[in-house]
Amino acid sequence: MEDKLHATCQPAVKRQVLNRLHRASGQLESIVAMVEGDGDCRAVVTQLAAVSAAIRRAGFVIVATHMETCLGSCDGMETQDIEELEKLFMMLG
Repeated sequence: MEDKLHATCQPAVKRQVLNRLHRASGQLESIVAMVEGDGDCRAVVTQLAAVSAAIRRAGFVIVATHMETCLGSCDGMETQDIEELEKLFMMLG
C-alpha cells in the first residue's frame, strides 16, 4: 500500500509544510555560513535548535493530517487540544 504525501494533504497543508521546510532550509544555509565564517558557537547552536524544531513541526503537520484522514475528522477537537498534541509530539525528539 502506498502512502503518498499528496494523498493526505490538502493544498493549504502542503503549503504550510513547504513553508516550514523552506524556512528551515534557509536557516540551515545560514548556519553553514556561520560555521564556515567561524561564527559564535552559541548562535550556531541556537539556530540548529530552530532548524530542528521547524523540521519537527513540519513532521507534526504531516502526521496530524494523516491521522485526521485515516481516523476521521478532528472537528470535535478544540484548538488547545491540537496545540497540546503538537507540544507532546515535539517532546518526542
